[in-house]
Order: sequence, then C-alpha cells, then structure tokens
Amino acid sequence: MAQTDKKFFENLTGAGKAIAVLTSGGDAQGMNAAVRAVVRMGIYVGAKVYFVHEGGTVIGSARCKDFRTREGRLKAAHNLVQRGITNLCVIGGDGSLTGANLFREEWSGLLAELVQQGLIDEEASQKYSALHIVGMVGSIDNDFCGTDMTIGTDSALHRIIEVVDAIMTTAQSHQRTFVLEVMGRHCGYLALVSALACGADWVLIPEMPPEDGWEEKMCQKLSATRSRGSRLNIIIVAEGAIDRHGKAITSSIVKDLVVQRLGFDTRVTILGHVQRGGTPSAFDRILASRMGVEAVLALLETTANTAACVVSLCGNQSVRLPLMECVQMTQEVQKAMDGKRFEEAVRLRGRSFENNLKTYKLLAHRKPESELPHSNFNVAVLNVGAPAAGMNAAVRSAVRVGISEGHKMFAVSDGFEGFYKGQIKEIKWADVGGWTGQGGSLLGTKRTLPAKHIDKIAEQMRKYNINALLMIGGFEAILGIMELLAARGTYEELCVPMVMVPATVSNNVPGSDLSIGADTALNAITDTCDRIKQSASGTKRRVFIIETMGGYCGYLASVGGLAAGADAAYIFEEPFDIRDLQSNVEHLTEKMKTGIQRGLVLRNENSNENYTTDFIYQLYSEEGKGVFDCRKNVLGHMQQGGAPSPFDRNFGTKIAAKAMQWITKKLNESYRKGRVFANTEDSACLLGMRRRAMVFQPVVQLKDETDFVHRIPKEQWWLKLRPLMKILAKYKTSYDISDSGQLEHVVLRRPKESEAMAAI
Repeated sequence: MAQTDKKFFENLTGAGKAIAVLTSGGDAQGMNAAVRAVVRMGIYVGAKVYFVHEGGTVIGSARCKDFRTREGRLKAAHNLVQRGITNLCVIGGDGSLTGANLFREEWSGLLAELVQQGLIDEEASQKYSALHIVGMVGSIDNDFCGTDMTIGTDSALHRIIEVVDAIMTTAQSHQRTFVLEVMGRHCGYLALVSALACGADWVLIPEMPPEDGWEEKMCQKLSATRSRGSRLNIIIVAEGAIDRHGKAITSSIVKDLVVQRLGFDTRVTILGHVQRGGTPSAFDRILASRMGVEAVLALLETTANTAACVVSLCGNQSVRLPLMECVQMTQEVQKAMDGKRFEEAVRLRGRSFENNLKTYKLLAHRKPESELPHSNFNVAVLNVGAPAAGMNAAVRSAVRVGISEGHKMFAVSDGFEGFYKGQIKEIKWADVGGWTGQGGSLLGTKRTLPAKHIDKIAEQMRKYNINALLMIGGFEAILGIMELLAARGTYEELCVPMVMVPATVSNNVPGSDLSIGADTALNAITDTCDRIKQSASGTKRRVFIIETMGGYCGYLASVGGLAAGADAAYIFEEPFDIRDLQSNVEHLTEKMKTGIQRGLVLRNENSNENYTTDFIYQLYSEEGKGVFDCRKNVLGHMQQGGAPSPFDRNFGTKIAAKAMQWITKKLNESYRKGRVFANTEDSACLLGMRRRAMVFQPVVQLKDETDFVHRIPKEQWWLKLRPLMKILAKYKTSYDISDSGQLEHVVLRRPKESEAMAAI
C-alpha cells in the first residue's frame, strides 16, 4: 500500500505532553513488556514519560491503601501537577482501573482544593485542568469483561499446564487421581481453560457450580474413565469453586470424596503463586506490546471530554472500550453469582468464556449411546503437511464432537499417502484420550498431495463410504483440498462436504490470521532467544544472529522478534539490501556504546538467497569489530517439536469442534435421496480466524489471495506489527495507525446457535 494511502502516526505528536505509567494491584507476567512499550512509544512521539514506582514488575506493583482515601488522591494529584503530568496509563485489574477512574472524576475538585490550600496556583489549575486515563488490564485471572484476554493470563496457563503435564507422568506410573487447585477466587477462567487444555476429567468453577448430586456423578465419571483403561484422573478446582448453595468446594473436600467413595490413591496439588511468576509467554509479550502502543495512541487522541477507556483484545484485533462500562459489567458478573443466576454470570463473562465452557462439556462428558443421535454418516479426519503442535488436540476434539453428533469417525494415517493406500480405520471416543498435550502428529502426516492418486482416493472414499472430510494441516492441506475440489467433476465420491483447519508453525495459510502450532513455535523461539541473550550476561558486548523457520513467510521471525525484543528481523516480504544491513550494524554499534551489552537479530530462512545467515553473521562480525562480537544460531526443527502451548491446545480444540459442527450442518443440507451430494463452492471451506471471528471461507475464493510460488498469502496482517518492533528497538520509522482501535461500546448479545463456537 502506498504511503499516501495510509494514516500515519507522524500527524500526531506527543511533543510537550507528559505521560505517567504505573502498575497497580497484583502483578501479572507481561506487565513489564507493557511498561516498555508505553515508555518507548511515548519517547518515540516526543512525550516525556514518567514511572510511578510501587504502583513482579520492573517498577514495582502495589495495592495502595492511601489512594483509597481522598487525602491520598489529593497527594497524588499534587505530585502529578508538579511534574506537568495529565496523561496516565494504568496497568492493573478492575479495582485499580476503578480507582483510576474515580481519580479522574475527582480531578477538578482535587485541583480546586490544592489551589485553596496554596499548593498550586490558579494558572497551574487551568493548564492541567483535564486528566486523561487509559487502562490496560493486567490480571492472571482474566476476570475483566470486555477483553478476550488480559495481560498475564496466557503465562499463568503456561505455568499450570507445565505442572499438569509433569503430574500426568507420575499419576500414570502410580494409577493416581490428582486434584489441582488453581487461582481464581471469583473467576474460573484459569481452571476452565486448563481443564480444556489437558483434557481433565472434571472441573469446578465459581460461575457454574455443579448440580446437586454432583459428587456421585463425578465419581461415576472417574470410575468409567478407569474402566476404559486410563491409569489416571485429573480434577481441576478453582480456588473460589462453590456448590449451588454457595458452600465452598475445596481441593481437600474433593480428595476426601474420591478416597471415601472410590478408594483411589489421590493427591492434592495447590499451585498458588507459581501461577503469577516466571517469564511471560510469547503471547503475553506480544499482547502487552500491542496494548502499550495502543494506549499511547489513545492518550494522544483524547480531548477534554473523552471518557477513560481501556485497551482490549477482541479476537485478533485491539479495541478501545469505555473503562466504566467494562467495570460495571465485571461487577454485574459477581452480582449474578451472588444472586445464584449462574447462567447469566457465564453469559456476562463474554463469548470466549461461554464457548470454552460449552466446548469442555461437549468433549469431557460422553453421553450414553442411547442418548446419541444416529446420523449414519461417516466422517474422515487426516493431518496433511508438516507436523504442528496442537494437531492432536484438534483431532481429539473433532473425533469426540463427531461422535456426539452421531457420526462414525474414521482416522486416516499419514495424510493423503495413507488415504490412497487405505490406511483408514474407525476411531472411538477413548482412542483419543490423553491426546491434547501430545506434540507432533499421532495420526502421522505427510506432504504428499492427492492429485496423482485421485482415483485411488476416490476408491477408498467409496469403500469406506466417507461422507465428509476434515483436513488439519498447512499449505499442503489447502493445495490438497483445491485438488480434490478440481476432481469433483470426474469423481462423484469427492462431492462431499470438506473443511480445512490451518495447522502449521509457519502461519502461512491464506484465509486465517493464525494457525495451530504457530504459538508453540513462537514460544520455542522466545525461550531460546532469552537463553541465548542470557548466555552473554556479564561478558563482553555481543550480537546474536538467529535463523528461524517459516519458508518464505516471515511471521515467526517478525513476531518472534517482537516478543524477544530483537533489534532487527529480516524477512522475504520486506526486501532489504546492503544499505539496510549497514544501517542496522551502525544502529547496534550506537546502542552498544550507550552501555547495552546484547543485541539480537532474527532472519527468516528464505528471506534472501544471497544475504544468508552466514553472510549476515560475517558482515556483522567484520563491521562490529572493536565494539561487539557475533554468534549465530540456526533454531531448526526445535520450533516444530515439543508439547503444544496452552493457546494451541485451546485453539486446536475449539476450531476443530466448530469445523465438525459445520460438517454436520452441511451433511444434513446435502443429504438427498439416500446419499450425500455436495458440489457447491461453499461445500469446500477453510475455517480461519479473521480479525474478530472464526470464518468459513470457500477455498476457491482464496485462490486470488494466495501467492502460490512462495506459499504465502498476498496480504498478511502481522506486517503492520513490524514498525512496532522497530520503534521498541529505538529506530526512527513510520507507524501505520489505520488499523488502530476506535472507541466502541460493550455490547452483550446472545449468540445464535450457529455462532455458538465463534469465539476463541
């Protein structure tokens, strides 16, 4: 897009403005990244930026009793006016943000009182007459209405899942039941999503207490799981879990219940403050960086009449919402829970929470055969292309939702290669138990495309009477579904509903902002970069050149660079030459002279055929002589391996469930005269995340959006994040704000049944 077509940030200026940033309340991983983003973006626009100390975080975080009194707020107002600060960026939970809004509402009265006491003059009172506040929600509980995710939640889920994965191995060894208590005094998000991410047998949360008689039902479920051959049970309890009468359900109560009624060897693990600690996940670093920059933009665009707002995340897009609307809705949740209106409480939590709960119920609790619908449809699931962490969670979800909808589910081993060879077998509910946390592809996957074997694939479709196909994979999957679509005219067996779910570490599938596996790869890159940078701690100045995967897609290098605090990231989509390399070396040289000891440069593996990783390493080594030395690392397939991140488990689970529900709908629509026949464009779709929602897009419509030579989409949303990385690395650059959030209102709508799985 030409520069004149974009709304650039250069039109807005922070010159002469002062911004104060503070973290308040409980700490949350990612707060530091938010503070860094506010400070560097503020400096970039010419504002003067202040820390409010003791406000976990690098500037300290505290719950201030003095600020709850008017006298304390009067002192705070005096401190701000003395420094000319009228822009406040508050990072905290609903209590901190409510307090900040009260401070804003009292501002004119506080200034009048300061004038009366002779602490400031009338001129200062007029000059600093308006206080502008923008909030960012930092809370591991994800208990704030209006945003899909709060800063710190994803990192807390990482801590929980790390513990669950470790516990599962010892539980299997001893055939034990483990009861895990996680944080969430008033909100069950952590318990619910960790239960979804590890396939827990039972979960107890405050928003949806179990029905009376739950004790017997839970014990029956645990016993049934053991009788099917499982050697362990996992029960997750939120610390605020209650029954229908408001009585607390503690982890020790649950343990005693299991021991007394079933005699199972049972242990309790209370995670406690482990969930608050540790390094932030890649997701939280990126979220916090995006939110921090958005907060500065929001402050610069405020007028005297602009209401205090909070920067939120909706799907994959930043939005601004009136702070008090969000706070009031958050308070309504508690009122609904206090009034035992639990379904209303779940609905008020938002579509993401509501759909997490629906999905968990769908996958964890198997209905008796007598209650299942009988569709007589056969649905095949296969993985296509390279393995990606989260594929197994998607398969498990698809299989269990399919069975719940009355279908007979078939697993195809080794992708299209296994398909034409007849490596197809029925897969049952219990067969996918424990798959959620497994890395790689348990079904097996190959890059083979179907075109050369289309006749044999059609033969297998006929042999097994396959009525629908679900493909989970990367760019090969979209090529595969296109080839099957092209062959429909020749083979009627292929005239069935087909849907593809994107799963690739490269995140290069057109039609979706995100792919299963990309978050796990980003965490692998971020963790490795952290360790590599730490290896130079206390030594001489050093620059690390890191090569990432991705083919021609620069997503991992760019977004990984943003998460790891890189100084530069070289990608194919943004051509560079020797002058750019020289400029980057000079920039790093200047930074090193200011006392910074470490530099980080990422390079996508196919960014340039001549400027290779070796070339860049040698260039930096030569040009940096006397200032810094260099090391290089090629991360390779470690980006594809490992257990899936909580995000990928959750994303894979919910997107596959939604895909299966679409298949059921299409099967019913296309069943005529005793058979399934679907040959319309919308019967072969890709299910992807586009900005705020999950969208089904006919594959034929994606052809024009795709660069087939380089296997990337022609338009990629994350390219707009690249200037952000440069700004945070202290480069002078232009920042496109055409996609920045606009002030909206909190809307609570009842989702239609067809949209029931829309949110992630």
